Amino acid sequence: MRNDLNAIELQSTYISELAQDQELQSEIKRLREVVSGLNSTLQRLSRAVGEVTPNMISYRSADFLADVRAQIDRNFPNDSDQITWDVKVDGMLNIDPQMLQEVFMELFANAFRHDRGNGQLLASARIENEQLVFSLHEPKAGFDSNTRNWGREPLRNISQRHYGLGLSRVRAIIEAHGGELQAQYDPKGSALVSTVKLPLSSGHSEHA
Repeated sequence: MRNDLNAIELQSTYISELAQDQELQSEIKRLREVVSGLNSTLQRLSRAVGEVTPNMISYRSADFLADVRAQIDRNFPNDSDQITWDVKVDGMLNIDPQMLQEVFMELFANAFRHDRGNGQLLASARIENEQLVFSLHEPKAGFDSNTRNWGREPLRNISQRHYGLGLSRVRAIIEAHGGELQAQYDPKGSALVSTVKLPLSSGHSEHA
């Protein structure tokens, strides 16, 4: 498909060079913009379903979550003040930091985008049973999706320019790090709780 789109782009460039009419030039320019957008979308889709091969390094858990918070502030400048953080962690992780940041960006993007209820998002992190346990509480007045196969059903929820692949990639990245993704709706608290568990590295002390 990318080859076909590239061929269309080349052909439209050639036609643009032949065309003299300004209106036709404008239409060709718009066509090239559409093709370029489709090419970018296809690249994102290809990446979303591609094999996950993390490059692991040792990283302090506190530093990683500080990086995540800074990235959220940059990516969601109009929403980041609606997050309450409660982070108490230490210990070392063995992770691909850049790839793992995708997980948290996707979780927060979904929380801001999908049927959000009133109130703050709560992001909490603890060390439990030799694992970093991160939980995101999203206020939701109602929730009727089945969380049993959360992140295992790509293409289930499709909307304009969104193809239901985000959570599938999130799960793939977490599992490539030896971790787990869980989700559960809390009817009493009216919140969807997404939980990421990541193992600490074998020499998990920060001073090791």
